[in-house]
Amino acid sequence: MPLTPHTERHFTASETIRDIVIGMSDGLTVPFALAAGLSGAITSTSIIVTAGLAEIIAGSIAMGLGGYLAARTDYEHYISERRREFREVHEMPGEEAQEVAEIFREYGLSDEQASPVVKAIQANPTQWVDFMMRFELGLEAPEPSRASRSALTIAASYIAGGLVPLAPYMVFSSSILALRVSVIATLIALYSFGYVKGRFTGTKPIKSGYQTALIGGLAATAAFILAHLFKS
Repeated sequence: MPLTPHTERHFTASETIRDIVIGMSDGLTVPFALAAGLSGAITSTSIIVTAGLAEIIAGSIAMGLGGYLAARTDYEHYISERRREFREVHEMPGEEAQEVAEIFREYGLSDEQASPVVKAIQANPTQWVDFMMRFELGLEAPEPSRASRSALTIAASYIAGGLVPLAPYMVFSSSILALRVSVIATLIALYSFGYVKGRFTGTKPIKSGYQTALIGGLAATAAFILAHLFKS
């Protein structure tokens, strides 16, 4: 009887999706709250659009830079720890071998079972260090281009998200009408984004969509009320 090959399907783009989530969630929420807040204080859609575009540009740069620095810090930390492990493997091979054996003990192997595996790992210093980086320190080798790609992904996602609540103010001259359309469009976008995010991250999509829309809606409502109170 022919056997059907077992194919495992794992989600492997978690870092990119994380960057999109970071950029898109803030891009939808912050300009939405800003536009709603300004709508509670002024009636000029041109001023709202100008302020919104300025915020989107500044926010995308700030978010992109933050993503770049975070990814760059991770890369530099990994390189620093890898150099330290190479030094320890060279200067303290006995202690490092004991650490390898201890890792295998945690997985239920006896000293007799782990001994030949430890010796095999010791035979190749580079693989030895790779093993220690992953199983002792829990660090995976980051891609050198990760920082710039992360910055661009976050910034582009922020811009894409920010244009959703701002677009109605570019179309309608009435700030009240634009606000109503913006609320509907943004809440739909927030829910859809949360739903898709839930599908990718393994959480309940409907719950994720509802929570995302609720947070964005509350932020915009608070901004509108505060602006309206100060206007009064």
